[in-house]
Amino acid sequence: MVAFVKEFLKTFGAFFRKNRVCLLLLFLLFYRFAEAQLVRLVIPFLLDAREAGGLGLTTGQVGFVYGTIGVIALTCGGLLGGMLVSQKGLKYWLWPMVLIMHLPDAAFIYLAYAQPANFAVINLCVAIEQFGYGFGFTAYMLYMIYIARGQHETAHYAICTGFMALGMMLPGMFSGWLQEIIGYQHFFVWVMLATIPGFIVAALVPLDPEFGRKA
Repeated sequence: MVAFVKEFLKTFGAFFRKNRVCLLLLFLLFYRFAEAQLVRLVIPFLLDAREAGGLGLTTGQVGFVYGTIGVIALTCGGLLGGMLVSQKGLKYWLWPMVLIMHLPDAAFIYLAYAQPANFAVINLCVAIEQFGYGFGFTAYMLYMIYIARGQHETAHYAICTGFMALGMMLPGMFSGWLQEIIGYQHFFVWVMLATIPGFIVAALVPLDPEFGRKA
């Protein structure tokens, strides 16, 4: 038991002795800072009555928009991201992925202000945002692999997933409260402003130009 505890502490400590570990942790926590807030409010926004600022969809419509169209777009974005990174590496595609992940969040600003009744338009906006999220999330997953490289790779990847969950949980804790105060329109504007930390951490983190490229 003592040997197990020592090995655990050694493995855990080795993670925090990685080069520029503070920047790595900031990336894990803030790359999805905006998306962590957006994802908590999408379904309530789609369901809430128009008088409350939502789109007034039925649960069946939300299931189709977010559970079918959204999932398909998310999957397609992730697959395309993985294929492109395998050709030229993560460093080459990191900034396009950051842009394509965050900028489509603006689709919800349009939905909140215009409140379109056209179901096809709603589907298109959600699909664009989810495709961008899937495409950009590829960079996040690959960077966790990049961080975990070396000794104790599996354990260090598990630590990364813990910080990934923390990066989603903490912003999500106040997103509902914030939306109740400022309303959906201003909330989605805030989400766009909240993408700024994602751009900053992407600019700061170290990355091998060859990482992710298929040999």
